[in-house]
Amino acid sequence: MTETDPQHLAERYIAQWTEPDATRRRAAIESLWTEDGTHVLQPPAEIREAAAGLGFDHPTLRARGYDAIETRVTRSYERFVGKGEFTFRARTGAVRLDGLIQFRWDTVAVGSGEVVGGGLEVLLLDTDGRIRTDYMFPGA
Repeated sequence: MTETDPQHLAERYIAQWTEPDATRRRAAIESLWTEDGTHVLQPPAEIREAAAGLGFDHPTLRARGYDAIETRVTRSYERFVGKGEFTFRARTGAVRLDGLIQFRWDTVAVGSGEVVGGGLEVLLLDTDGRIRTDYMFPGA
């Protein structure tokens, strides 16, 4: 397995979510992820509650492959970063255990610098150090 510095990977990972240029964003995705990589999101509480009301007890949201991940990252950028209200940053302290990397990240209000959210990321890497599966837990 390729040696990957966990903090460096965390910083590169967060950078894809804050990249304003669509071409550079796509290039970042292709350099970070395997071609069939999967982003798995624990939905926000309101989606989990709505799903539970329909009889789904463990809903997850998934994006698989470069195109779907690019759509996911782009929509997040447009909703949170592109309007100039928020940015994301990786916290220090990313750790690696075999082929897993875990780190926490913050959502930061651009105007005040106040942390207004964040979450936990667990990345499963392939033997080349690229993301095979990304488990995202917003609010964790």
